[in-house]
Amino acid sequence: MADRDFVIARAFDAEGATILRPRPPTRHEARVLPGFGLSLGVTLAYLSLIVLVPLSAAFIKTASLTWPAFWNIVTAPRVVATYKLTFGASLGAALVNAGFGLLVAWVLVRYRFPGRRLIDALVDLPFALPTAVAGIALTGLFAANGWFGALLTPLGIKVAFTPIGVFVALTFIGLPFVVRTVQPVLETLPKELEEAAQTLGANRSSTFRRVIFPIVLPALMTGFALALARAIGEYGSVIFIAGNMPMVSEITPLIIITKLEQYDYAGATALAVVMLVAAFVMLLAINGLQAWTRARQGR
Repeated sequence: MADRDFVIARAFDAEGATILRPRPPTRHEARVLPGFGLSLGVTLAYLSLIVLVPLSAAFIKTASLTWPAFWNIVTAPRVVATYKLTFGASLGAALVNAGFGLLVAWVLVRYRFPGRRLIDALVDLPFALPTAVAGIALTGLFAANGWFGALLTPLGIKVAFTPIGVFVALTFIGLPFVVRTVQPVLETLPKELEEAAQTLGANRSSTFRRVIFPIVLPALMTGFALALARAIGEYGSVIFIAGNMPMVSEITPLIIITKLEQYDYAGATALAVVMLVAAFVMLLAINGLQAWTRARQGR
């Protein structure tokens, strides 16, 4: 062994042989990748160009408005109605996806059945499918003469061109975020933990609630946050099935697009800033809850 890699420790084993211990790495050798300063600079420059500059441009453009003008834009009755629908439907869709996404991930990981790989591939379909295509397909299914709409309409349930359609579209595009976040955690979860819990007398529900769910919870919350963030900013799949009726089924991104088409750039950026701040606060709260959960689990 090279002297630079090992040093002789002043200790001996039971037979009196000298023990060789690795020399602690220096500050420069401890780095995994070389050129940390350069790579960090490129990373920060890239993030600034892609993320910070566009976001700061929105704030700068909004700053051209006076406070009364800004307040009148973001609190107009039509705009407030879009807030309620956008954030309410996004939160509801993310909660539904959290529950069913966990169930789908559990089935894909724990069971082997014919067509499993096909179902696993279909989970990623909302990722690859253009949002406009998804919106048109959902509208065709849930319209009054569609496959699902023809069954629901006689029951008095109208999905297409209503707020329910917005909820359906947001649920469709958000499911993969939860499944693909939870699935790797379940795959690495040792079954010995469940066997040990059952050996100690725990039933299935107690094993899931006290052993499995606490381990999966941080990943589940991450998937929930991703699904929520995606739903808040979704546009393409919603405008076709929503109907876009003011005060009824109009979403905030559509209002922003409408103002841009009317060359009201300051008004569009004002609404964009509100959406950005609201989404940031929600994600910050979720990340704080994740940190609290990990702290309670002793991680």
